[in-house]
Amino acid sequence: MARPIRIAAAGDIHCSPESRERVEEAFARIAGVDLILLAGDLTTHGEPDQAAVLADICRSAKPRVVAVLGNHDWHANRIDELVPLLEDAGVTMLDPGWMTCEVDGASVGVAGTKGFVGGFPDSQLPDFGEPILRQVYRDTTAEVEAIANGLQAIEGCDHRVVLLHYAPTTTTLEGEPRVIWAFLGTDRMASPIGEHRPDVVLHGHAHRGTFEGEIGEVPVYNVAVEVMRRDFFVFELGAEGLRAI
Repeated sequence: MARPIRIAAAGDIHCSPESRERVEEAFARIAGVDLILLAGDLTTHGEPDQAAVLADICRSAKPRVVAVLGNHDWHANRIDELVPLLEDAGVTMLDPGWMTCEVDGASVGVAGTKGFVGGFPDSQLPDFGEPILRQVYRDTTAEVEAIANGLQAIEGCDHRVVLLHYAPTTTTLEGEPRVIWAFLGTDRMASPIGEHRPDVVLHGHAHRGTFEGEIGEVPVYNVAVEVMRRDFFVFELGAEGLRAI
């Protein structure tokens, strides 16, 4: 029987030249993991010099690093520079996309995308009205489709993870003001997750939210560092399912 796969996850690390030492120390403390997953907001404001800090750190990281973008990474609108910087350092960027790898005979798949806003029951943005709002709806639709496509692609893997930035459920938003929940994610993203039932969903973005939630029987973790109050959430995926370390 294959051994459990050990994964370290974090979101909202907000790299910058000023935070280099903090992030370097966080990565240096990771030991004995097979994958590092980063749930968006990799940089402070999406500037290339901020991404270069994370690239330098990831270049020397031994486990494979897989990441999605967050709203902070889009702020400067320089994604065309950020993504190649990180990919050149060996980071697998899912923008959106999916990846698979094998660890000691067991396969793990990660379906990843940024996700987007749109709200939850009683506060959902409809596909109606001004063109700019209908464009938001279409952008969210594309994110939902990316989750579905990624989960279909990794369907045959022994272990399956969904990696997002925005929240797909309100269960990890408790603690945030309810008036901003519509800007923190949408349960439209929950539909493909409920259908395909991956082992775990990881997201960030909701800095004052709740660490642990669920979509049906699928566990969901808000791995924003401010929520976790630690550098990384480390867990195992094995024959018995998910186990927090």
